[in-house]
Amino acid sequence: MEALPVLPTRPLQRRPMEEEFDCIIVGGGIAGLSAAMTLARGGAKFLLVERGEWSGAKNVSGGVLWGTDLNRLVPNYWEEEDAGWERFVNHRRLSLMDPGASFSLDFKSDHFDTPPYTGVTVLRSRFDAWLAGKVEEAIGESDHPDESFLATDILVESVIVEGGVARGIRAGGEDFRAKCVILAEGVNNLLARQVGLEKEYVPADHVAVGVKEVIRLGRETVEDRFQLRGRSGLTNEFVGAATDGIDGGGFLYTNLESLSVGLVIGMKAMRGTGRTPYDLLNEFKEHPAVADMVRGGEVVEYSAKVVSTGDIRGVPSDLTMDGLMIAGEAAHLVLNAGRAIQGMDYAMRTGILAAETAISAVASGDTSKAALAPYRQRLDESYVMQDMKAFQGAVHLLHSPHMTGALPRMACDFGREFFTVDNRPTRKATRILRDVRKKHIKLMDFMKLGAKAGRHL
Repeated sequence: MEALPVLPTRPLQRRPMEEEFDCIIVGGGIAGLSAAMTLARGGAKFLLVERGEWSGAKNVSGGVLWGTDLNRLVPNYWEEEDAGWERFVNHRRLSLMDPGASFSLDFKSDHFDTPPYTGVTVLRSRFDAWLAGKVEEAIGESDHPDESFLATDILVESVIVEGGVARGIRAGGEDFRAKCVILAEGVNNLLARQVGLEKEYVPADHVAVGVKEVIRLGRETVEDRFQLRGRSGLTNEFVGAATDGIDGGGFLYTNLESLSVGLVIGMKAMRGTGRTPYDLLNEFKEHPAVADMVRGGEVVEYSAKVVSTGDIRGVPSDLTMDGLMIAGEAAHLVLNAGRAIQGMDYAMRTGILAAETAISAVASGDTSKAALAPYRQRLDESYVMQDMKAFQGAVHLLHSPHMTGALPRMACDFGREFFTVDNRPTRKATRILRDVRKKHIKLMDFMKLGAKAGRHL
């Protein structure tokens, strides 16, 4: 699992104080790079500042990039021999787990086999470095090939705010000025707090801790074990015993030569349990449904980070101020509604929308909050905010104790009896379902759960 070579970036030289960039982007992740690509193609003069040694240096492990915006940024990316993605997703699986079993909803279709793919697995250290290379190519073909920069290994100390207006950034003891600033700094959004768009304290039920491992198996083993061909891939989400009944869930994604395996665990639910995320991850990998998948693998990466839960109450009420916009997970724009864990695609779309808004505002000579208001309007009209609003009920449903407790246990108990043939009279499925329901959940609670699922999913 070789990473793409680290791309050299041009040194950032001190610029005359009176000279401004059209836009400064803070953060070289997917949101920031998507904004940079859009700005380069839109004729803007910009600076992207990333604190890692290269884009992706701070992003280990991986996940799934959903949707087709990648093709919008890099047309026909799948034709590139060394493109930064791993596998396209054509096999989806959702598993309900109790301590000894799993009951899965499994779907595979050649509908997903044709590019542009609607989901690709990525390893962020590799993918971000590749996308940064494509941005450098776009800069070279832009109107400002010598005046736009990707500057890495630089920590932004603060946003320059004068008279309530964002005027640039302070980094390395120097000031860099711009007509507009885009904050794409990720969930640890210190600069958004500094300018007053993020609260000092985020409630614990709005965030979770994510732990991931990359487990190398080798390409042949991955393809044989998961019945893959070419660059097809599988995603598997887990609820229930994946987190030992604690609010959260698990996931397993196939990469080219490895697996990304991990948990997302509610921060509030972890309090007082005496458990650690790493302990839960090790137990998850030892579950019978997972152990056979990861057998014989070598752990080559481990990471842990705070992530947003997708609760819309965590999204700042204002995403703009005079001269500044927030994009991606810095704005807590993430969603898990039971169909997919969406974060990277939200980052990509919001980065694009923020950059498009910046281009229009700079061209008009006005980057005030009023001139940047179309950013929020475009967000509200996009699938990002429409889905976050439409599926809040599903988000809360997934965090219900029944989803990590009674429902997975009921499904597994049903599966044990339904699929057991032991030369005794066989009970009808309706009788089995009635009895296991009585064992695990009251009828009224079961009816309420079904009604909520029907309304929100």
